[in-house]
Amino acid sequence: MGVNVSVVAVDAGNSKTDVALIGEDGTVLSTARGGGFQPPYVGVERALDVLAGALHEALAALPGPVGSVGHVSACLANADLPVEEAELAEALEARGWGTSVQVRNDTFAILRAGVDEPRGVAVVCGAGINCVGMVPDGRTARFPAIGRISGDWGGGAGLAEEALWFAARAEDGRGEPTELARVLPGHFGLDSMYALIEALHRGTISLTRRHELTPVLFATAVAGDPVAGALVERLAQEVVAMASVALTRLGLLEEEAPVLLGGSVLAARHPQLNDRIAELLAVRAPKAVVRVVSEPPVLGAALLGLDVTGAAPEVHRRLRAQYA
Repeated sequence: MGVNVSVVAVDAGNSKTDVALIGEDGTVLSTARGGGFQPPYVGVERALDVLAGALHEALAALPGPVGSVGHVSACLANADLPVEEAELAEALEARGWGTSVQVRNDTFAILRAGVDEPRGVAVVCGAGINCVGMVPDGRTARFPAIGRISGDWGGGAGLAEEALWFAARAEDGRGEPTELARVLPGHFGLDSMYALIEALHRGTISLTRRHELTPVLFATAVAGDPVAGALVERLAQEVVAMASVALTRLGLLEEEAPVLLGGSVLAARHPQLNDRIAELLAVRAPKAVVRVVSEPPVLGAALLGLDVTGAAPEVHRRLRAQYA
């Protein structure tokens, strides 16, 4: 008699993939971690090969031979639009990893990980910014979240670019003075924004290191710099705008509902940002309950899978307890 897997939970981000195999009673049978999921850069099939590697590792770690494998609940980065979710679901179905497949954007995993029922809103601010919401009847609220062309502003990368823009203009006289003109190049051991601009342009400092400037921006804001402070204030307003729109779309604005904050920028719990988000949201959505998500997203992918399979509440509770 083999080991029966009820749910294959996949949380695949740009930098890493987590897989958890869940039994019918909610027990975590095995887990594995793989590389990042980046179909825009490597193609869908090569990206799925990364998931396959983690899945095969998890299957090999089962406490016995594989019996049956049921539902695949995959929460994937770069599945930003419903059409992309459908395409990825079709590609996963072709792999034959389970009897059924559901693909969602990875932000849904963060939301579901933080709530006891599929009800609420999550705003994630890491490299980029995104927001999703869901209610038990299956309705969802979401944004394309693919950058400026879809109306987005914020995220660690966007904040770094804005900080560089203001710092460059402060140094050459086009803009108002700001300490950012000193502390941003100083972070890399340079003495001027011109030197930093040259280093970024010529590749002496990789553009991928821009994310290192986001904490510098927050520290400068805390020190009282008005330009840095205005950027943090704008991010707080963006987070609240997304959350309140999602709450409104789902009819949750007038009732107590969780608003979860996730991603590296919000999980850092910068008081000037997170406290301001709570203040602004108290005006636009007075009944919202705000908290930072600490649960791992793969738990959310697994709970979404149990929602699909119709698992009993005690199965959900047993699963969640293992990630406490």
